[in-house]
Parts: sequence; structure tokens; C-alpha cells
Amino acid sequence: MPQLLIVPSILSADLTRLGEQVKEAEAAGADRIQVDVMDGRFVPNIAFGPLVVQAVRRSTSLPIEAHLMIIEPERYVADFAAAGADVIIVHQEAALHLHRIVEQIHQLGKKAGVALNPSTPVATLDDILGDLDHVLVMTVNPGFGGQKFIESTLTKIARVRQMMNERRLDHDVEVDGGISTATAPRVVEAGANLLVAGASVFAGRASVAEAIRHLRASVEQS
Repeated sequence: MPQLLIVPSILSADLTRLGEQVKEAEAAGADRIQVDVMDGRFVPNIAFGPLVVQAVRRSTSLPIEAHLMIIEPERYVADFAAAGADVIIVHQEAALHLHRIVEQIHQLGKKAGVALNPSTPVATLDDILGDLDHVLVMTVNPGFGGQKFIESTLTKIARVRQMMNERRLDHDVEVDGGISTATAPRVVEAGANLLVAGASVFAGRASVAEAIRHLRASVEQS
């Protein structure tokens, strides 16, 4: 399985200290930074555009993921690539022509990921999996940070990893939603290796550095 990576999401960061907190996450050993992009239509919230990706890019040398929780993502892929995103993730449910969008992302020189909502069957990946760089399994319904982890997604994570193993694909399996020291070991055991953490990194009582350290230790100790 690919290397375990911790990916803080800035959705729960203190936006008045965004650059500072991104730098703190990098210094603490974060592996990537995720920028959640929401349009108020695909999900019931609005957040972050290319200008925020540019700001994060100026604050870190880490890879940046742009998680596009938006309809018609093909209209904005180039903007996020130009802003500095290294990985662009689109939702299977929002992409009418998914192969075309994945090809568009790759032509821009970026890695392509596809996200699945909790109720979307893994089988929808069957004809696209070989073209992807990674799969993001949503472990909450997208739109808001700090939600409770959905237990049934553990089975979905395992199915995605099994599908990759059967095809001899060494892709990343990412999880996003409700990731904490309690859930991190369980999702890794199921087959995930990229852990997106927002509230547990930026919104807790511990410092960003302590939160990342505790999250990684919870997996290693298990």
C-alpha cells in the first residue's frame, strides 16, 4: 500500500491566520494541504476559489489538493491548475463526462482524483479507475467540517482498495470527514493511506503540530 500521508484541510483553519497555520502544518510534518471548493449548489455551503489556492501556494512548498465540490467542474479545472494546485479532485456525481475531465486535468500536468459521496456505489469507478491517480472516499456528506464519521464508509474504503489490488494499481485511497485519532487507525486498516483532517488539526485545543503528531501516532501505535 502507498505511504501514509496526513492532509490538513484549511476548511477548519483560522482564516485570519491562514498563511501562518499552513506554515505551521508544514513544519509539523503534514504531507499535503487540501483546499475545499464549494459552490452552494453541489453542496449546501460556499467556500474558497482559485485566489485562496494562490494564497496557500505562497505559504507552502507542500503539494496542494483542490477538492472541487462543485457542479460543472470542467469550467474551473484550468483556473485551479494555474493557481497552483498539484492535485485536482472532482466528484463522480458532479462530472457528466468524467473521462474528459480526468484527461483535462492530466493535460494540465496535474494529478487527477475522483471523490465518491457516502451513498455513491464503488462500482461507479469501474470504467475510470485505471485513469486515476487516486480515489477520495467521503466519510461524511460533503459541505461542512466537523461532522461525525459515517461507519458504513469503512466497507467502501475496503472495496476501493480491493478493486485496486485486483487490478494491480498502486493508487492512493484518500478519506475525508470525521478523521481523528479514534477513526484514523480504522480507515488505514480498511485500506486508506491519505487522511484529510480539518477540525481535528485546526479546531481542537491542541496546537496544529500536536494534533498532526497525535494523528500520525494513533495510526503507528495501532
